[in-house]
Amino acid sequence: QVQLVESGGGLVQAGDSLRLSCAASGHTFTSYTMAWFRQAPGKEREFVAGIGWITNYADSVKGRFTISRDNARNTLNLQMNDLKPEDTAVYYCAASGFTMVLTTPTGYNYWGQGTQVTVSS
Repeated sequence: QVQLVESGGGLVQAGDSLRLSCAASGHTFTSYTMAWFRQAPGKEREFVAGIGWITNYADSVKGRFTISRDNARNTLNLQMNDLKPEDTAVYYCAASGFTMVLTTPTGYNYWGQGTQVTVSS
């Protein structure tokens, strides 16, 4: 079992930056491949970025978002730069027992409660 708690969301303007964090507890953090997903109103949950042996990004965020993990602090981060209104969503942290970075939600066993990111134009 692993518990995940996201933080760092908020209301920003287009072009601004935000840094999301996800604190993990309950099991060996390094055992898991970690990822960020997001879900906008009326849309399906979509992959944003993942980190295992490699990092992987959705095309829509490449060059703007950076995923990182601090294994000493059991923390997953997402640095989001040059935010756009279409980035508005609830952002979720997720953990998977698979070694590869999966881009579908069904590959992840554990989820946080989500943090709202709203980008105004």
